[in-house]
Amino acid sequence: MWTQIAAHITQAIGVNFHISDRRSVSGGCINQGYALSDRQQQYFVKLNQASQISMFEAEALGLQHLRSTNTLQIPAPICWGVASESAYIVLEWVELGQGTPQAWRQMGEQLAAMHQAEWGNRFGWERANTIGSTPQPNPWTDDWVTFFTEQRLGHQFHLAKRRAGHFPQQEQLLAAVPEILAGHQPQPSLVHGDLWSGNAAVTQSGAPVIFDPATYVGDREVDVAMTELFGGFPAKFYAGYADRWPLEAGYEQRKPLYNLYHILNHFNLFGGGYLSQANQVIQALLQTIR
Repeated sequence: MWTQIAAHITQAIGVNFHISDRRSVSGGCINQGYALSDRQQQYFVKLNQASQISMFEAEALGLQHLRSTNTLQIPAPICWGVASESAYIVLEWVELGQGTPQAWRQMGEQLAAMHQAEWGNRFGWERANTIGSTPQPNPWTDDWVTFFTEQRLGHQFHLAKRRAGHFPQQEQLLAAVPEILAGHQPQPSLVHGDLWSGNAAVTQSGAPVIFDPATYVGDREVDVAMTELFGGFPAKFYAGYADRWPLEAGYEQRKPLYNLYHILNHFNLFGGGYLSQANQVIQALLQTIR
């Protein structure tokens, strides 16, 4: 397998690459990760079952789209495919360092710039992808309320039935989404889609970098909201974002709705206490419109 991967890297970069060192590194919750080196070049490789190759194909396309905005640093996808019984994706190696207040401010500014890039007038994406290992449908949709209701919350509720998820106010919540988002007409923006602290960092040279996307075209607020879900980013990040493109009025009311998608996804991935957390958020959201 590793010989095949090295040969594919050689083909992709146009320079002979022979693995002289291979070590295991973190690959996230669902993949195996490895650092490959020939003492001159180093790459990051993620492995999964061969059946998951479409996940890596979508990740590569998402990284390419994010890189095309020329804003934040994004690891370049080198090559991807199937070797033996494993799917793989080879990525540019990024050496991570310690974030400074200035670097986090810059990340906020650059994320806002990424969101400002023109990306058509519809919501969705050119293909389905995944968030974690959960399928994420992205059919092109003219209306954001319809897209978020059906392809985000509705989809997660449908998957939750398989885990015996019980959400007594599910239908009321779905019916209430148009009211919660009333008057909000977001510009379609290319979003990272899974922007929590584990998918954002600062390089050794001090440059902000984001990775492991669940890319699609949506409301930019979904990215900002998720940065606040699991502990939040440093305050300088939000100051930098606001300097470049201030959030619209009502964001604080929309934020829990957008983060409900990720809480439901965590229930579908991990179960446990995410069920009660989701129901608490649903109840709180419904109380805001009564």
